[in-house]
Amino acid sequence: MQIAVVLFEGFTSLDVVGPYETLQHLPGAETVLVSAARGPVRNDSGSLALVADRTFEEVTTPDIVVVPGGAEVGPQTEDAVLLEWLRSVDRGTTWTTSVCTGSLILGAAGLLTGRRATTHWLERERLRAVGAEPSAERVVFDGKYVTAAGVSAGIDMGLTLVGKIAGDRAARSVQLVLEYDPQPPYDAGSPEKAPADLVAEWRARAGQQV
Repeated sequence: MQIAVVLFEGFTSLDVVGPYETLQHLPGAETVLVSAARGPVRNDSGSLALVADRTFEEVTTPDIVVVPGGAEVGPQTEDAVLLEWLRSVDRGTTWTTSVCTGSLILGAAGLLTGRRATTHWLERERLRAVGAEPSAERVVFDGKYVTAAGVSAGIDMGLTLVGKIAGDRAARSVQLVLEYDPQPPYDAGSPEKAPADLVAEWRARAGQQV
């Protein structure tokens, strides 16, 4: 089972690492980091690089594709090479997935048309522009397409997919090995829970009407 995790300049680190750490535990998994060219690819802060060990041309039949998001994925939603690769490999994938604004890239490739999907809460309405139906759920399944909400939701998506593929016991085992037992010091992880003024501040930063 080959799992291809996409890298592009400006990806969000946890969008990649969360699913990578969960899905690599699947029995028989071969997890590869794939990009337009081999070599280091920098994240959206420019302070961390991960190494793409395969090119798009070298990965043609992955079983699972994971598309991360980034602080600004506009260039990726217009990247003809990336979008054509996604359309091509999607014909044979068992699961095509995304984390955060990665769903906007899947949508730009035409893969989410008429489907329910999620993304970072600040970007949900942008899903409509790529033909998807926005959802506020943390992880959304629509057929073989699996989308996760913002950043940390990629861990939940990975665990949920492990359960679908290998069963609940396997998923619980991965959760235990990772000691994934969230106990955040604050209850502000969604716009429904966070203080209203904080939500308004971030909407303003994103140029949204408050």
